Amino acid sequence: MNIKLHNQEGKEVGKMDLPDTVFGLKWNEALVYQVATSLQSNQRRVTAKVKNRGEVRGGGKKPWKQKGTGRARHGSIRSPIWKGGGATHGPTGSENFKKSIPRKMAKKALYTVLSAKVKDKEIFVLDDLKISEPKTKHAVGMLKHFPEFKNKNTLFALPKLSDTIKRSFRNIPKVGYDEVRNLNALEVLQYQYIVFTKEGIEQLK
Repeated sequence: MNIKLHNQEGKEVGKMDLPDTVFGLKWNEALVYQVATSLQSNQRRVTAKVKNRGEVRGGGKKPWKQKGTGRARHGSIRSPIWKGGGATHGPTGSENFKKSIPRKMAKKALYTVLSAKVKDKEIFVLDDLKISEPKTKHAVGMLKHFPEFKNKNTLFALPKLSDTIKRSFRNIPKVGYDEVRNLNALEVLQYQYIVFTKEGIEQLK
């Protein structure tokens, strides 16, 4: 499969052959769904927690004697059936939402999503990406050569991230960056356009 090769000025400078093992897979919805939801679960932060009857304040004294009052017997005003009492079966803050993802599944799901994006013409390959100074205006100037990226979520997947690249792109809305080795199916799905360099494609193989 061939794809156009562009320079930083948006001009076509040739073509590049994409490996079918990465960009030639058929769509597999079940696989992509399973891997993406597992990755979301692994990113989930455990923040919810409620207090049980042993953690809420007060309730040390028996509200009234056991017999003779005509009322139902109670041992504490912090019982779950009382207002202000502890919660029953609530989140404890120690839940574990982690899911294991076999490496082969994660890899195939990533390649499946990349293959779909190639068919939708949402993959761009640059011959190289170099920015002289860590300034946002240089990155914005480069992006203006690609009208497709305007107001679209765009991810630059580079073989190696320099401090210059990070500081140039970090303040631009809807633009992300990451190293090729860190890519996963969920991250790629969150962006419409994925931009590789020629070296990054070689690294994907």
